[in-house]
Amino acid sequence: MSMNNILLTSNTFLKKILFWVHPIQQKFNFTRYQSPKQRLRIAIEKLADNTIETNLAVIDDLEQISHEYQQYQWLTIDILTAFVRANSPCMPQEKITSNSTGKIRIDIQLALTVIARRNTNKDLENEQIDLSHTDMRGVNLKGANLEQTNLYQVNLSGANLRKANLAGAILSAANLEGADLTGANLKGAILSAANLKGANFSGTSLHQANLYLASLYEAILDGVILNGANLREAKFSQ
Repeated sequence: MSMNNILLTSNTFLKKILFWVHPIQQKFNFTRYQSPKQRLRIAIEKLADNTIETNLAVIDDLEQISHEYQQYQWLTIDILTAFVRANSPCMPQEKITSNSTGKIRIDIQLALTVIARRNTNKDLENEQIDLSHTDMRGVNLKGANLEQTNLYQVNLSGANLRKANLAGAILSAANLEGADLTGANLKGAILSAANLKGANFSGTSLHQANLYLASLYEAILDGVILNGANLREAKFSQ
């Protein structure tokens, strides 16, 4: 699958990546003739260089490996999640200044896009994607499959999570202020002590979700499914 196919078509910000990454990809073409293990080793080394242009090309190659050699898919996911955690750690709220735009770095966005569009049939049993303690403000994960993902204490404020599959996800103490969760699946998700202020839950399934101590002030709850949800001590007003 080419990079054109993995980008979210509605996100013009991501489309700009193509103009940046193609020249870098040409330098990486030689890796396509090496073994997958060699390509993975090179990818890990290149990600450590931490230049955005190189990161974009490496992330694309990791996605290619996961499709060409599906037995290595989970390893590529581990590499990408480690990359996100290392390069986009969640900042304490008091350190987020008024000058902070909350615009996600394009290589982080691409890594998350690849993770979210993986072949879930190749996920390893009893393994969990770990994106905890990360800053994903403003990320576009529309339609993403993040079922059972560890999103503990992540900052997803302003994120596009429309129709995302977050069933069983751990979102305890997460910040989803102003996030768009229209039509999302949060069945059985753990949202205890989460900041859901102003989030849009229109048509969202929160069936059997845990919202203990969650802040739902100004949240949009039109058509939300709440049967079996734990709303004990949830806050609907300031």
